[in-house]
Amino acid sequence: MTRMIPALFLLTAVTVLPQTALAADAANGEKLAKRWCAVCHVVAPDQKSGNTQVAPFSAIAKMPGFDEYKLALYLLLPHPKMPDMSLSRSEAADLTAYIVMQGH
Repeated sequence: MTRMIPALFLLTAVTVLPQTALAADAANGEKLAKRWCAVCHVVAPDQKSGNTQVAPFSAIAKMPGFDEYKLALYLLLPHPKMPDMSLSRSEAADLTAYIVMQGH
């Protein structure tokens, strides 16, 4: 019975914590950003230009009230001005982790 307690705690933590609270892969997020987002957004410091109508990732990460969990959720929902990327939860977390890095 004593051995079951840590296992139950781990199972509860994994199912209750938001997906973005788990380790995200910012390197995969960079690949996703370059594939899906670089047409409009400046996604990396070495990118020369993007659409002037949208914020660069570095500016998004520095916005007052920036919340990585809300951003990850936003990325999962289709929006008229953005392509439907059909990201998985882990991909949304990866992309969010990459965006957070651009604010540092």
